Amino acid sequence: MDFDITHGSAILARTPATLHALLDGLDSAWTSATEGPDTWSAYDIVGHLLHGERTDWIPRAQLILAQGDTRRFAPFDRFAQFEASQGRSLEELLREFTAHRAASLDTLQGWHLSDSQLALRGEHPAFGDVTLRQLLATWVAHDLGHLAQIARVMAKQYRAAVGPWREYLPILDR
Repeated sequence: MDFDITHGSAILARTPATLHALLDGLDSAWTSATEGPDTWSAYDIVGHLLHGERTDWIPRAQLILAQGDTRRFAPFDRFAQFEASQGRSLEELLREFTAHRAASLDTLQGWHLSDSQLALRGEHPAFGDVTLRQLLATWVAHDLGHLAQIARVMAKQYRAAVGPWREYLPILDR
């Protein structure tokens, strides 16, 4: 499927509600569990999504659209949530993510992007030239990847409890 801003925005708009439905009010045994050392919990992932909402998608899109002297993206700190989320509840992170996502989508929709604008380029610190279209498609895939990650981390908490049914639950071994 080629990236389409309407289709992509439909996913981006649903991510906060999906996170709320899945996580809000759950016991921390679910939301703080990980897959082992150096892996992320659902809480960590929400913090990561919030950090990205503040510092990645729209700021990078603005940089591309400005087509100024520098189009190079600032490096993204993929682990900033560990410090930024300290002492905050999951409910607080979810509320803040929801508000930031709504503002991001308002900004995105307000741009009324043309095909020529979607083809504009920025410079990723690791990948080099990337288009706005690729950035926005990545935003959608990034959301979906982290939603799948949350489901996988949570499912693995019952890896042993399912007994022989594990054979039919490939999510438990990914």
